Amino acid sequence: MLKTLTLTSALALAATAGLAGSADKHALTPEKVTEFKTAWGEGIVNIGQIHTDGGDYEAAAREHIETFYAYGDADVLFKPTLASEDQFRGTFDEALSYFVGGSIEEDGGFAIAPYTAVRWENEGTTIIGDTAMAMGNYFFTTTDGEEIKVEYTFGIQQMDDGEMKIVLHHSSIPFTADEATES
Repeated sequence: MLKTLTLTSALALAATAGLAGSADKHALTPEKVTEFKTAWGEGIVNIGQIHTDGGDYEAAAREHIETFYAYGDADVLFKPTLASEDQFRGTFDEALSYFVGGSIEEDGGFAIAPYTAVRWENEGTTIIGDTAMAMGNYFFTTTDGEEIKVEYTFGIQQMDDGEMKIVLHHSSIPFTADEATES
């Protein structure tokens, strides 16, 4: 378990390590955004694996949120995929409840599912100053090999210390024509 937590930390550091240094190295790039998103996905897989192994998955989720989200540094606009009654998660504790279950009744613990991989199909990334916006699909692979397609938008801001943090996270299940006839 400790190795897995250390791996999560190492991945997060690797994703942001290139940000220290000269002004050019400090600038956000699409490649850095891709590395950051990849590390985020690996963190989700890690939380589920720790849960499966009987470890402290809540500690792993706390570390994941602290590593990737700007709670405490900036406002975070978070609309999780599987949230409908309490749609938005503006606080650390609300995000934690979504990832591992807890204080919000509808939360079953998205990150403890578990998933074996997260694959990204990026539609595009726009970078303006210290903020990047990325949008596309991500696919969560279940333990039986099924991929669950989810649409995402991430707003990633480079903080004053050079670390990249999510300030906007919106995800949703793709629209289907059946939904239009049900309304």
